[in-house]
Amino acid sequence: MKNYLRASGLLFNQPLLVSPDMLDLGVRWANQAMNLNIINLAPGSGASLWYDDDDDRQSIAEQQEEQRRAQLAATGVQVIGVHGLLVSRGSHINACETMTSYEGLRQQLQQAIAEPLVERIVLDIDSPGGAAVGAFELAADIRAMAQIKPITGIVNFMAYSGGYLIGSACSELVVSQTSGVGSVGVIASHMDRSKQAEAQGVKVTTVYAGAHKNDLSPNEPLTDQSLKVLNDIVQESYELFVGAVADYRGLSVQAVRATEAGLYRGQAGIDVGLADRLLSPQAAIDDVARSVMQARAQRQSGRIGVRASAINIQAAL
Repeated sequence: MKNYLRASGLLFNQPLLVSPDMLDLGVRWANQAMNLNIINLAPGSGASLWYDDDDDRQSIAEQQEEQRRAQLAATGVQVIGVHGLLVSRGSHINACETMTSYEGLRQQLQQAIAEPLVERIVLDIDSPGGAAVGAFELAADIRAMAQIKPITGIVNFMAYSGGYLIGSACSELVVSQTSGVGSVGVIASHMDRSKQAEAQGVKVTTVYAGAHKNDLSPNEPLTDQSLKVLNDIVQESYELFVGAVADYRGLSVQAVRATEAGLYRGQAGIDVGLADRLLSPQAAIDDVARSVMQARAQRQSGRIGVRASAINIQAAL
């Protein structure tokens, strides 16, 4: 039951930067006694299940790291995945879902910024959004890091709500013809289990001190006070969301509000200012890698020119 308590705490009575269909899916899942169904496994999440020997795991990890560094040396591009539901901390990640934690993403970005081999960073975004808690802090960090090394967000193929907030903070955001951006809005849900408990012959009596201690209780109908509290939280998060997107995208607050949390595909997302370029995900990555190669060639040409000048000066002496 304690795992369900954690899931409930993430799902209900919290401002969520998530698309309504994903919230509805979560609510229905919770309402069905929280029976878990395996959806998919995050890449690499089950690797340790197949290896009993620590030496085998270490050898595989070393091979993967060697391959990663070889790829970085060749391309200068670090691709970081932003996939599935977004949660504040890695401890909230469950192997039954593809999820990305804000803390884990921040750590990967910091490593890429510190890695000399990395010249450009790509965020491969495919997310319907997730928790509001921690999202704005991460977005601000992404924008700050983008001043050090360019960060390209590639929508592959969904960047909605919290996923879009992350994308908007990048140096540029690339969409494909069928990629979706937007859903700049906030949503919250409250589950009232009082009728269900009554039908099961269960009555919950709560004793509390402090007028707001029992706000948003699932054991009774939502009170006017609780409704106001929840609405205030949603509106506060919405103001933060709209302001952040307006700042990152160079739009007016009014223009961002005017999207009314709408979803925009392909060119339509560019037309309203939510994205920059129209390319397929693979073409976008190839374009970034090509830019790095050109920059490297220019630097190499410059070094050769400097050496040639030095040789000429020596010869003249």
